[in-house]
Amino acid sequence: MSQPNAFLPDLDATAMSAAMNETWQQLSGLKLPAATMSQLQQDYLKGASAIWNQNLQPAPGADGKPAMGDKRFTAKDWSTHPGAAYVAQMYLLNSRTLMQMAEAVQGDAKTKGRIRFAVQQWVDAVSPSNFLALNPEALQKALSSQGQSLSQGMQNLMDDARKGHVSQTDESAFEVGRNVATTEGAVVFENELFQLIEYKALGAKVHERPMLFVPPCINKYYLMDLQPENSLIRYTVSQGHRLFVVSWRNPDMSLVHKTWDDYIEDAAIRAIDVVLDVTGAKSLNTLGFCVGGTILATALGVLAARGRQPAASLTMMTSLLDFSDTGVLDLFIDEAGVRLREMTMSENAPGGPKLLKGQELATTFSFLRPNELVWNYVVGNYLKGESPPAFDLLYWNGDGTNLPGPMYCWYLRHTYLQDELKLPGKLTVCGEKLDLGQIKAPVFIYASRDDHIVPWKAGYASTRILKGKTKFILGASGHIAGPINPPVHNKRNYWTNDKLPADPDAWFDAAKAVPGSWWGVWIDWLEPLSGKQMAAPKSPGSRKYPPIEAAPGRYVKQKA
Repeated sequence: MSQPNAFLPDLDATAMSAAMNETWQQLSGLKLPAATMSQLQQDYLKGASAIWNQNLQPAPGADGKPAMGDKRFTAKDWSTHPGAAYVAQMYLLNSRTLMQMAEAVQGDAKTKGRIRFAVQQWVDAVSPSNFLALNPEALQKALSSQGQSLSQGMQNLMDDARKGHVSQTDESAFEVGRNVATTEGAVVFENELFQLIEYKALGAKVHERPMLFVPPCINKYYLMDLQPENSLIRYTVSQGHRLFVVSWRNPDMSLVHKTWDDYIEDAAIRAIDVVLDVTGAKSLNTLGFCVGGTILATALGVLAARGRQPAASLTMMTSLLDFSDTGVLDLFIDEAGVRLREMTMSENAPGGPKLLKGQELATTFSFLRPNELVWNYVVGNYLKGESPPAFDLLYWNGDGTNLPGPMYCWYLRHTYLQDELKLPGKLTVCGEKLDLGQIKAPVFIYASRDDHIVPWKAGYASTRILKGKTKFILGASGHIAGPINPPVHNKRNYWTNDKLPADPDAWFDAAKAVPGSWWGVWIDWLEPLSGKQMAAPKSPGSRKYPPIEAAPGRYVKQKA
């Protein structure tokens, strides 16, 4: 049987160098210092020669297995096959050089960031691991399976083409309400924007002050209820809180006209009022996650302008109020781009408003981490003919939601582009001048140190906007794994510091690292704000708001 090298093209250093020179010429139109370009070319030629010589004449005693330090090339096929090892090493050299060129570009920070992002996308896309002819793992599997892996890969490709996205998990393994989103509860209210779920108490008593969760409307709420052992919803109920959760409707064309004001007035504020009505409480504890935190804080700001202070506490979990630092997402936002969205999607668009499709959002977020969330599955699904394993988090990640164009356009312009939400009196929302500083509730702010969507320092900036007594906790990991970190697993760590200096770096330098989950700290903070213990309700809802259907309800099951 032929070896995989029979399928690999004969690529030499001259051809590789010619390709790089062409790229250099294209990039040299940008402002790259001549001295830097000269040094990069010298370093590149030196590196290419070293790789060429290493592959021609391995050093005495070398085992012929170069360590490339990249997980895409860790399989033994990449190191034991000389042609594959050479291609991979040259690719890594080219990648490093291109990124160094991108770093050397002279220009403003946003331009440089866009160039870095674009170059990184191209570099990741052209990895030899992504092409059948250059991937010795895929070729070996095709030979050993007598072509079955290629046949299955083609079937996987056609299946994904029908679905409209690259499969990241075995989607048939999960069903909302059967093995994800299983915490017991009932829908006690619904309108055209959301359902309100009340969860069943797990003990004989609950705190008299209810709790309301407002999750992001760009995702399904059940990230907070994937499995019983990592469910923030179940954990909160287990700590004696009478919990209500907003489950957003997945908008279709019947909701295409909905605005940011509609999401504040008819969803967040309506949910607050229903929770107070159902429970008979005069105030409630609140939590907003990601965009849900932005919506919740805006709603409380509107109510404050009306002379109401219904929140006994406000928890902001990886949420933005200050949009001066939005990380990599800032690269996509400028006046021209927002204006184009407004011209094509807002209420003033020709032919009327449009929906922002959930798949467009999902694709954007996936390409923020392309090797992990795109190319890894292209290689596995199509080149190797493998089926991705069942993983509840990735199932949720692929369960997208649409957004009404007018709502989305307002959000883009007034937050990401113009950063006006934090400015007292700058915005009028639901007919009220908005001042988030008028919210009187104590505040708990959680941010994740490696969050690429809500940079932790941007989350920390909310400590300067919200005026209630504030506690800030910084967790390890990213936008999802940081917040969803149950105590039972005792993973990761968090940082705490009761002092809140203006400079986030000063806060971190004085912070104490604590192993484990931050959830217990939050529950301890919440305890004195939750009122006395009282008998748990015997049934969900009330006479005015009887149960409509069992949790998780219909809305969360609607597909984009």
